[in-house]
Amino acid sequence: MIRLGFLGTGWIGRNRMEAMLATGEAEAVAVCDPNDEMAAHARELAPQARRVDSLEEMLALKPDGVVIATPSALHAAQCVQAFDAGAAVFCQKPLARTAAEVAAVLDAARRSDRLLGVDLSYRFTAAMQAIRKQVQSGELGRVFAADLTFHNAYGPGAGWFWDPQLSGGGCLIDLGVHLVDLALWLFDFPDVETATATLLRDGRPIRAGEVENYAIAELALANGVQVRLACSWNLSAGRDAVIDATVFGTQGGAAMRNEGGSFFDFSATQFRGRDSTPIASPPDEWGGRAAADWVRKLASGRRFGASTDGLLETANVLDRLYGRR
Repeated sequence: MIRLGFLGTGWIGRNRMEAMLATGEAEAVAVCDPNDEMAAHARELAPQARRVDSLEEMLALKPDGVVIATPSALHAAQCVQAFDAGAAVFCQKPLARTAAEVAAVLDAARRSDRLLGVDLSYRFTAAMQAIRKQVQSGELGRVFAADLTFHNAYGPGAGWFWDPQLSGGGCLIDLGVHLVDLALWLFDFPDVETATATLLRDGRPIRAGEVENYAIAELALANGVQVRLACSWNLSAGRDAVIDATVFGTQGGAAMRNEGGSFFDFSATQFRGRDSTPIASPPDEWGGRAAADWVRKLASGRRFGASTDGLLETANVLDRLYGRR
């Protein structure tokens, strides 16, 4: 039974906490959240957990791992602090605001030889798993194009999301991180030859001190795949969300799409000319799979070598799209 501390227990933090405890291989020894209500809800899942006031106090309890669901600006320093104390880490996306911060986290994880997991949860949907199998098996022939979209009719309420110093960017780093990750993960993280983006705020180019709420990007991968990405907050999308990932090859195509505007229900379809064949459909309880996978790896003694792959590659692409390098 591994002992975990939970740093940040809002909706996503509690959801992942529930998934981790449900594996039967982890127990919560501490929760930390400045919001009394959030902390109380978390302790309903784990009444034995101690509420602590800081990461330092949590690490003093010597947990095997720390689960981080705090604002993005805090991720890198908190991850490094946890690794330096000898704990493994599972962190919400984005792992950090910039590639330099991601590299610092990876260096700390490598030094301590502790497992790092990041909640890139869409990799774990049955729909994306089915599409990756199509790509990797050669079923689609030579894949040459990929289109990925995440439009959200809502936007973040917390003010830090709208401050580029605290968030590292707007919808592109919040939602687009999933799209960039999936585009690279599908093809085992090839080199990216070119990366360009248009970042808009309320329909116009962003100004200094602003973050984007609409972004489009194009990537040219070294394996010959051309990638187009689009994401947004507060878009008049006619539904809660538009989420899809489509790949086209010389012998066929495949697409993952959200059903009825849902944030949770996804289907996948294989294309051959004008014909289509379902290859995955809801229901699919995928939300906590990345978290549960990290717990099982940690419980089995896995260390840095089993950490989430592709983190620096994705961060480097985001830096290029934001013009940071």
